[in-house]
Amino acid sequence: METVPNENNALVNLDLQPVFLDSPNNMEATPNKRRKKKSIVWEHFTIENVGAGCRRACCKQCKQSFAYSTGNKVAGTSHLKRHIAKGSCPVVLRNQERDLSSPFSAPPKIGSNAMNPAIEPPKRRYRTATAPFFAFDSDRCRHEIARMIIMHDYPLHIVEHPGFMAFVQNLQPQFDMVNFSTVQGDCVATYLREKQSIQRLIEGMPGRICLTLDLWNSCQTTGYVFVTGQFVDSDWKIHRKLLNVVMEPYPESDSAFSHAVSSCLSDWNMEGRLFSLTVNQPLSEIGIDSLRGLLSEKNPNILGGQLLLRNCLARSLSGIAQEALKANHETVKKVRDCVKYVKTSESLEEKFLSLKQQLQVPSTKMLALDDQTQWNTTYEMLLAASELKEVFSCLDTSDPDYSKGPTGEEWKLVENLCTYLKLLFDTAILLTASSIPTTNTRNW
Repeated sequence: METVPNENNALVNLDLQPVFLDSPNNMEATPNKRRKKKSIVWEHFTIENVGAGCRRACCKQCKQSFAYSTGNKVAGTSHLKRHIAKGSCPVVLRNQERDLSSPFSAPPKIGSNAMNPAIEPPKRRYRTATAPFFAFDSDRCRHEIARMIIMHDYPLHIVEHPGFMAFVQNLQPQFDMVNFSTVQGDCVATYLREKQSIQRLIEGMPGRICLTLDLWNSCQTTGYVFVTGQFVDSDWKIHRKLLNVVMEPYPESDSAFSHAVSSCLSDWNMEGRLFSLTVNQPLSEIGIDSLRGLLSEKNPNILGGQLLLRNCLARSLSGIAQEALKANHETVKKVRDCVKYVKTSESLEEKFLSLKQQLQVPSTKMLALDDQTQWNTTYEMLLAASELKEVFSCLDTSDPDYSKGPTGEEWKLVENLCTYLKLLFDTAILLTASSIPTTNTRNW
């Protein structure tokens, strides 16, 4: 039975022929699906086909033609805008001159389009970066003000100063200015938040804590004991936190430090977790016995207070250095007077440097006066002077006013003194370094 073809089962053979949309023969037959041109230049130009795949733009005024497209490459419209906007077209230029020569025409304004109102200058398009939006947070601003006062030790009344109030209001008019009582409460709240953070660190430490006591006396003869804690966390990171500042009306009493330690242990719940106690203050035997008894009572595993130290290592190093300098006081004074003589006059210092160049002394040290309250500056002064001793020895030949400096034996004594002080100096530098390896780090 022969099947009658219908629309459901019919087999249709289509001969597909390629259609060249861009060919000249099909240009008129093929509908133009390009988007509508929006540039202002097309009010003054027309597009003409001059060959296969080649089109040019023709000016309606002067009939000049310009390149527009060749194949898939499009020349753009910038050169067309310059032709009509900058007077390159002779017809437009003649119209402008005729309008300017009329006695009834007003002079065009600079920067306006009055010279050719039909033509708009090309507009530049700039990409503007979108600035991130930050929502104003009044509570965070109050927190930052409290943090600023605590960090820089500003008075609380700074928030009521007219200058500060005007600055904040101009910076953010939406911010409601705080008063003395408000900022005081914010500072206390900041302190409590920081205390809770340190409390969590202390509770999470796997070992014990070391305390250091320092005393500061005010002009009202009232003392303040600063209690600092050092401990190592589970990641072997060293922490150093100021835990308490305890006011002591009678700082010279034997029980002043015992009271500060007892308050700290009770405030931070550290009974039984104290490892050692370092006191940076001379104490009497009664005061030491009082501290040792407190440690034995609050910390029964502290070996009966045997780890109680009189001074920390830094203070011990300073004491040794001060004793060495005191034993050689006369020699150190001679060197200090020589350095002072050179440093008090620019002309003498220039003469000293000139003499150093003549003698070809290889030292790169520079002379500097010391601070007698800091032994490290005295060591640096002695070290620089000892390396420049040849210049000091010859200075009296060029400067008759220069008194006799140290003798050869005294310079040798200075060199020996610097040799011993260098050991203390290097140790102190190691202690004050920004990062100190923990005990589980070994250097080979």
